Amino acid sequence: MICEERGLDPNKRVNGRKRQFVVDTQGRLWVAHVHSANQADGPTSCTLIGDVLWRMGERLEKVLGDQAYNGVFAAELARWSIDFQKASRPESVLGFVPVAKRWPGRLAVVERTIGWTNFFRRIVKDYEHTVCSSVSWLYLSNIQIMLQRILN
Repeated sequence: MICEERGLDPNKRVNGRKRQFVVDTQGRLWVAHVHSANQADGPTSCTLIGDVLWRMGERLEKVLGDQAYNGVFAAELARWSIDFQKASRPESVLGFVPVAKRWPGRLAVVERTIGWTNFFRRIVKDYEHTVCSSVSWLYLSNIQIMLQRILN
């Protein structure tokens, strides 16, 4: 049923589904996960670790993330002896502070990948009836983006 995989995230004011991406430093999508918006990002992202390790194996050394992934997700990565580095604002500053570069030495790769996928009509809004279909369209859009990179 469609409504089973939907929820309301009151913090981000998102109604429906949230997407989580695991990308490499070039912006290539390795793993995508779609879940209802009322689930927290950190605990639900623990399911991504097995998929990433299956695809990347021992090549994975460090995972970069933001504050939402600092708790349960970082502890699960430590269990697999993978370093977790979080991007955050300086602790001495109060209130909202934009972080110019989310991770030291890297651009905001995940945000850039999300921006690339927003060029596809079926991904901008959640038209899909199933989570599996939504994930498949994310992979297909990333395949098209990578093919366009090869051709240019």
